[in-house]
Amino acid sequence: MSQAKAEPQEMQEVLYDVSDHVATITLNAPDRMNTISATMLNQLTERLKEADADPEVRCVILTGAGRAFCAGLDLRAQTQGGGLSIGSSGGVTSTSLDLKNTPPTVLQEMETPTICALNGGAAGYGMDTALGCDIRIMAKSAKLAAAFCKRGLVPESGGTWYLPRLIGWSRAAELIFTGRTLSADESVAWGLASEVVANEELMPRARAIAAEIAGNAPLAVRAAKRMMRMGLNEPFPEHVHHVYLQLLPLMRTEDVKEGMTAYMEKREPQFKGK
Repeated sequence: MSQAKAEPQEMQEVLYDVSDHVATITLNAPDRMNTISATMLNQLTERLKEADADPEVRCVILTGAGRAFCAGLDLRAQTQGGGLSIGSSGGVTSTSLDLKNTPPTVLQEMETPTICALNGGAAGYGMDTALGCDIRIMAKSAKLAAAFCKRGLVPESGGTWYLPRLIGWSRAAELIFTGRTLSADESVAWGLASEVVANEELMPRARAIAAEIAGNAPLAVRAAKRMMRMGLNEPFPEHVHHVYLQLLPLMRTEDVKEGMTAYMEKREPQFKGK
């Protein structure tokens, strides 16, 4: 078991822990319902990058401390001038966004599978962050709040890209334009989450799914995620060709030999990621 050691504990707005090939990343500002600050954004980016670069990490669970997953931007800091600085730095207006260091882009580029364990409400930026994960499991008390237009904003962190792909144009438009809040059961019915569990069962269930993923061949899992992501934006013939090219190096790995041997011997495989 390991923990990130960048900042003193009292300064960590994002906690990091690795155990049994699973990294758990926890938004850690429960006193303000894990609303997003510049510090939290920076630490979340670093933890996500750390997990994706660690060959011992085969799955990531993202969750929140306290009663909320993430209630969006820290509006108090924003209205008082101490929040996120969007589009400017040192009085100079920027014409581009540093995509390499923003959590939504980092999440989208990660090859390690991600599970969002929604322990409570996810609003605005928090909802977009949850949508950026591969799998969403929701506690019974959790909600998804697409309140952007009610705050004079648009889904700024990936929502306008994810929602039409996840639930189709009509439902995405209804959700974004109305700024509606969905309960956990409604989120599953709309196709935005996999399942709802009792609050106390959330982390055990997320860890159980993560353990299943971590038990498979990590190179194959990462390749499968890579192919799924590429398939969102390419025609079928080109995609099949890319899958074939991805299959060739996998067939030469130790893991594929172990997987086939274990199947023949009727035992659980022991994958090494090689």
